[in-house]
Amino acid sequence: MPEKTAKTAAKASAAKTTLAKDSVAKTAAKPAAAPKATKTAIPAAAAAAKAPAAAKPAPAPAAAAAAPRVEEKKLPTQRQGFKTNEFVVYPAHGVGQILAIEEQEIAGAKLELFVINFIKDKMTLRVPTAKVANVGMRKLSDPALVKKALETLKGRARVKRTMWSRRAQEYEAKINSGDIVAIAEVVRDLYRSESQPEQSYSERQLYEAALDRLSREIAVVQHSTETEAVKEIETQLAKSLRRGAKTEADAVAEGDADAEGDIDDIDGDDNAVADEAA
Repeated sequence: MPEKTAKTAAKASAAKTTLAKDSVAKTAAKPAAAPKATKTAIPAAAAAAKAPAAAKPAPAPAAAAAAPRVEEKKLPTQRQGFKTNEFVVYPAHGVGQILAIEEQEIAGAKLELFVINFIKDKMTLRVPTAKVANVGMRKLSDPALVKKALETLKGRARVKRTMWSRRAQEYEAKINSGDIVAIAEVVRDLYRSESQPEQSYSERQLYEAALDRLSREIAVVQHSTETEAVKEIETQLAKSLRRGAKTEADAVAEGDADAEGDIDDIDGDDNAVADEAA
């Protein structure tokens, strides 16, 4: 009996030892660290994937910084090639000079303006650079166009058979158009020599306004004085009268429509004076 007990105890201890070894081996063989590493790696990868999405708003300051550069590029386009100290033609006021290009803040928005001075009128005008095309501001006429305007003065006056009030509106529209050739037409049509009937007050006003606009631009383009420009204009007008005097009688005899218009013009002037007197 004691021997059986001893053998039984030995077997039990040997079994325990074997089980202990198996458990140690299994424990060593278990990839315990791998799952932990995998679990840790997944959140890290997710965080790395989310990081760029969170960093997307960062370029916003760069875009905001680039905005002023885009506005600066637009400025030359808005100015339409106009520069400081340049002479320009503003339809409603004639020839003026750009003194400066300044910025003003109006209603919280910055506005770029041309500062234009009209010396003869003693007036300064501020025109937004973006509105230059809308108001019809233009550069001075080139010498070829000035020559065409002077040639227009030599032509025969063409006056429509309409009431003076309507013709006056058409003359005003031509004067304020800023077109040098159209202004020359007004000067040609309203000019009267000493041998012709006197002008009415309203005719004289329109004639002087057209003559002033035309002489100013010619003087600046030709680098002369306004007095010299007026003399040149009157010289061209005198040539027109001499040529008209030679052909008018023949033209009337032949039934020339233009000549008839010239005769009607004299009657129209008398009617204009009568209307004003009334």
